[in-house]
This record gives sequence, C-alpha cells and structure tokens, in this order.
Amino acid sequence: MKIRIYERKDEKQVISLWKSCNLIVPLNNPVSDIERKLKIDPDLFLIGEINGKIIATVMGGYEGHRGWINYLAVHPDHRRLGFGIKIMKEIENKLKEKDCPKINLQVRAANKDVIAFYNKLGFSDDNVIGLGKRLIYDNNFDL
Repeated sequence: MKIRIYERKDEKQVISLWKSCNLIVPLNNPVSDIERKLKIDPDLFLIGEINGKIIATVMGGYEGHRGWINYLAVHPDHRRLGFGIKIMKEIENKLKEKDCPKINLQVRAANKDVIAFYNKLGFSDDNVIGLGKRLIYDNNFDL
C-alpha cells in the first residue's frame, strides 16, 4: 500500500470507502468534512492506495495541544493485513513532526473490535467522557 496526501480527485473514492466502512452518519456530511479538513493541515489527511484504488484513509488533526484521529478506514476486503497499522504509524509520525505530545480519538463504546485494534497500537482508555456540541448542522448526506 502506498500512502500519500489526499488530493481533490480522491473525493468520490474516499466517500465510497467511508460508506463501505459505515463511517458516515446523517449528521456528518463527508463532503463538508473534507472541505473543512483541506482548510487546516491538509497534510494530515492521508490515503492509502493499491494500484490506484483507495483502500485506506486517516484524517489527523493538531491544534497545538493534542492530536486527533478521525476517519480511519480500511476497506473491509483489506482488513487484518496490516494496512490500518501502517497508515496509523504514518499519521503518528506526521504528528510527531509537528511536536504533538499526545493523540486522542473517539470510538463508540460498543465497537469492541476497533477498541482492540487501538489497544494493540498502544492507545488506552483515558477514563474520560467524550462530550460534543454541534455548532453547524450540515445538510443530511444521502447514505
């Protein structure tokens, strides 16, 4: 798998991947999420491809205090082959280059397989409760 920075031409394939990974929910419009990411640290939006087909993504963020991971996806046909680990290591390296001391991420409590994956990479439960407040309501995206 080759890892590179997201390019605008990737949008359709990326959204298709996210759909296949069940990462799109009605309140999150992926087109809007991509546009927002491209305004801030677009170098932290990575895709993994094999023979021109996008099979993995990760969207990293860093605001000067903590790093964040969003939209980590590996196509269901390519899971358990090390691609998730590889793209996570790449985003971790990019965050380290920005002097990021810690990475946070959120996983739904019921998603035990994903929690186990992150535990394998050295992440642990910080015993905090994730709270959120929506400031902008995107148009519902057609799932």
